[in-house]
Amino acid sequence: MKREKFSSRMGFILVSAGCAIGIGNVWKFPYMCGAYGGAAFILIYLIFLLIMGIPAMVCEFTIGRGSKRSVALAFDQIEPEGTSWHNMKYIGIFGCYLLMMFYTMVGGWMMYYCFKSLCGDFAGTSPEAITQAFSNMLVDYPTMIFWTVLICIIGFAVCIFGLQAGVEKVSKIMMTALLVVMVVLAIHSVFLEGAGAGIRFYLVPDFEKMVETGIGNVVFGAMSQAFFTLSLGIGAMMIFGSYLDHSRSVTGEAINITILDTFVALTAGFIIIPACFAYGIEPGAGPSLVFITLPNIFAQMPGGFLWSALFFLFLTFAALSTIIAVFENIIAFDMDLFGWTRKKSVLVSAVLVMILSMPAVLGFNVLSFLQPLGEGSTIMDLEDFIVSNNLLPLGSLGYLLFCTSRNGWGWDAFIKEANSGDGLKFPAGLKAYVAWGIPALIAFIYLKGYYDKFSGQGTVTLVCWMTAAIVFLGFICWCALKKHTRRK
Repeated sequence: MKREKFSSRMGFILVSAGCAIGIGNVWKFPYMCGAYGGAAFILIYLIFLLIMGIPAMVCEFTIGRGSKRSVALAFDQIEPEGTSWHNMKYIGIFGCYLLMMFYTMVGGWMMYYCFKSLCGDFAGTSPEAITQAFSNMLVDYPTMIFWTVLICIIGFAVCIFGLQAGVEKVSKIMMTALLVVMVVLAIHSVFLEGAGAGIRFYLVPDFEKMVETGIGNVVFGAMSQAFFTLSLGIGAMMIFGSYLDHSRSVTGEAINITILDTFVALTAGFIIIPACFAYGIEPGAGPSLVFITLPNIFAQMPGGFLWSALFFLFLTFAALSTIIAVFENIIAFDMDLFGWTRKKSVLVSAVLVMILSMPAVLGFNVLSFLQPLGEGSTIMDLEDFIVSNNLLPLGSLGYLLFCTSRNGWGWDAFIKEANSGDGLKFPAGLKAYVAWGIPALIAFIYLKGYYDKFSGQGTVTLVCWMTAAIVFLGFICWCALKKHTRRK
C-alpha cells in the first residue's frame, strides 16, 4: 500500500503542532505559571524545551520517517535482528488508546461548555451556581456520554477522508481559527482594567517568589511541563514523521512545531493571568481554573457570554486537534498491522474508542465508588497516571536509546536520516548528551513523579509503587542492552 504524504510543508507543521497543542497548553500551563512564580517559571520552562523537548521530538520524527510506518511497525522495520525494540510498539498502541479513553471525555466537556456559553447559561450567574454547574455535569452521565460520543464522531469523520483531504485540510482551518481566536482573546484580556499587575507578573521574573515556592519544585515543574507538552513517547508524532518526505531536515521542522506549541501556551497565559488579576482571582487555582474560575470571570464581564463562548471554542479546537491526530495514529495501527483499508479501520476504531471511553465517563457517577489511586481518585486519574507518568516518559526514553544505542538503530543511521534534506541539521557532536544526559533527565522525572504521587500514602505503598516504576524503567534499558547476532 502506497504511503500517504502531506500536500505541503505547512500541512505537516500545523497537523503535528495540533497534536502537541492540547488542553495542557491552556489548562495546565497557566495555573502552573501562576503557582510557580510567573515569568521565572516560564524562563526555566523554555530552557528545558530547548535542551530536552526538541531533541526527543527529533528522535521520534526521525524513526517515523526512517521506517515509513506508524509505531505499530516502525521498530520492526529498522531494528537490528535479534533485538527486542519491536516491543516498544505496545507502549505506543496502548498509550494512544488509553489517552483517548479520557481525553475524548474532556474534549466533550469543552464542547459542552462552549454550547452552554452560547446559550448564555453563565451570564449573570452566581459563583456558587457556576461551581454547582460543573458538579452537575459530572454526575449527569447521559450528557457526558452524548458530548464524548459527538467529539469522537467528529474526529473520526475527519480522518475517514484521508491524510490530505481530511486530517491536513481540517487541521489547517482549525489551527488558523484557533490562533486567531487566541489573539483576539489575549488582546481583550490585556486591556481589562487592572490587568497590568497580571502582565508584570507574567513577564517579569520574580526569583524571590521562586525561592519561596522552592527552587527544586519550580525546576521540576518546568522540566515536567516541557516534556509532556509536546505529546512525545507514544508514537503520536512518529506517524506524521512517516508521512514526511526528505525535502527538509527533521530538526528545523521540530523547532518550528515547538515554537508554535510554545506560542499557544504563552498566549493562553496572556488570556488567563491578566484576567485573573483584573478580577482578583488567584491564577494558581489549579485544574478548576478553566471550568469554575474562568466562567466566574466571564460572568462579570460586559458581553461575557461571547468571550466565554470564544474561549471554550478555542479550547474545543485545541482538544479536537489532538484527538484527530491521535485518531490518525490509531487508524494507522490497523492499516499497518492488518492491511485494512482506511474506511474499515475508521469504523472499527470509532466503535472501539467510544466503548473504551465509557469507564472514564462513568467514573464520575455510576462507577464513582472505584477509586484506584486512593480516596477521591477516579478512573480518569488512573488512566491519566498510566499515560502521563509512565508511557510518555518511558516511550521517549526508548526512542532516545534506540537512536543512540549500538544495539538499536545507532547514532550514524539516526543522524543520516535526521539531517537528510534542506534546513537546520542536528549536531552530530551531541551524541553523549542525547544518549546519556536526556535519558538521565527523563529517568529523574519519571521516578520523582512516582515519589510525589505516592509519598503521602505510607511507606509500604510507596515502596511497592517505586519498585514497579524501577521494573518498568528496567524493561526499556533491557531493550537497549540486549545483545543481537547481526543486523538486517
